Amino acid sequence: MADGGRRAFIGSFTAAGGPGIVAAVVDADSGALSVLAGVDDMPDPSYLALAPGGGTLYAISETTEGAVAAYRVNGAEPELLGSPTPVSGSGPTHLGLYAGHVLTANYGSGSVSAVPVHPDGSLAAAPSCVLPHTGSGPHTPRQQGPHVHQVQADPSGRWAVSVDLGTDSVRVCTLTDGRLEIHGEYALRPGSGPRHLAFHPDGWYAYVLNELTPTVTVCRWDAADGSLKPLSETQVLPGAPTGDAYPSGIAVSPDGRFLWTATRGEDVLSAFAVEGEGLRLLGTVPCRGHWPRALTEAHGFLYAANERSGDVAWFAVDPATGLPRYGGSIEVPAASCVVIG
Repeated sequence: MADGGRRAFIGSFTAAGGPGIVAAVVDADSGALSVLAGVDDMPDPSYLALAPGGGTLYAISETTEGAVAAYRVNGAEPELLGSPTPVSGSGPTHLGLYAGHVLTANYGSGSVSAVPVHPDGSLAAAPSCVLPHTGSGPHTPRQQGPHVHQVQADPSGRWAVSVDLGTDSVRVCTLTDGRLEIHGEYALRPGSGPRHLAFHPDGWYAYVLNELTPTVTVCRWDAADGSLKPLSETQVLPGAPTGDAYPSGIAVSPDGRFLWTATRGEDVLSAFAVEGEGLRLLGTVPCRGHWPRALTEAHGFLYAANERSGDVAWFAVDPATGLPRYGGSIEVPAASCVVIG
C-alpha cells in the first residue's frame, strides 16, 4: 500500500443494506480493524481478491446479471478502473486470478468465466471464455444442476480448480489462448455439497468444506498431473447440528499445522489439528456475531464476516493450540468477505 501499512477490504451485500466495499487499516499487533472509507460503485460486491503486490482489488457483483470490477487501492479509498465487466453468468459467488485472467465462479448459471486482465490491472470488456459445468446431485432442490461456488489457482499456478456444490465435484482446468478446458473432474461423496477448497501450504493436500453435510474432505493434490484424490472426511462440529448447519468458510495456517472453518447455522468457528491425511477437531468458539459467511486468516489472526449481525470480528490464534481468541469487531452491515494485503 502507499504508506506501507496493511489494509483490509470488506465486501458486503448492498441489497441487504451493506455499504459496498469498505477499506480498513489493520493494526499489526492486535489485528484490529479501523474503517477508512467505502465505495458503492456496483451492487452486491460479495467477494473480493487482491492481485499480487496488493495494488489492484477485484470484486464480483453477486447479482442475476453478474459482473466483475477492478479497483486501484493505493490510496485510502478504492478507485474503480473502468466499468464493471459482465461475466455472462448469473450469481457469481467467488473469483480468483489465474494465467492473466480473473476467473469467476457463477453459482446461478453453473459456469466459470475467464476475463482477461490488462497490464494496468483493468479488465477486458467481456470474458474470453465461459465454461459451463454439467451434472446434478441427490440433494433436492439444491443439486438439480451445477452450482459453481469457488474457483482459484492451485499453489503451483499450473491449474485452475473449481468447486461445484450442485454436482459434488471438483474440476481442474487449464487456460490457453483465453479458452478454459477441463483437464479432469473429481467426485466427492454424493450429497456432500462442496462449497470451498483450501490448499495446504506444502501443496500436497487440499481441504474441501462441504455445505450440505457439515464436513471437511481431505484430499491428496498432485500438481504434477493436476489430480485430486479424496482420503478422509471429518465433521466440523462436535455433535449433530440442531438444523441445517451451512458451513461457509475455510482457512489453513501458513505453517500447515491448523485448519479452521466457519459454520453459519451454529454461529461458530471450528479449529482442527492437521494430522497427515486427516484432521482432528480441537474445539469450537463463538463467531461473536450471526451467520459467519466467510473466514480469512492473515498474519496470525482470523477474521469472520458475520453477514446477518452486520460486523467483522477478529481473533488472535494461539500458536500452541490453534484455538482462536476473540479480539474485537467493527460494524459492517451485510458483511460477506474480508481480504487483507
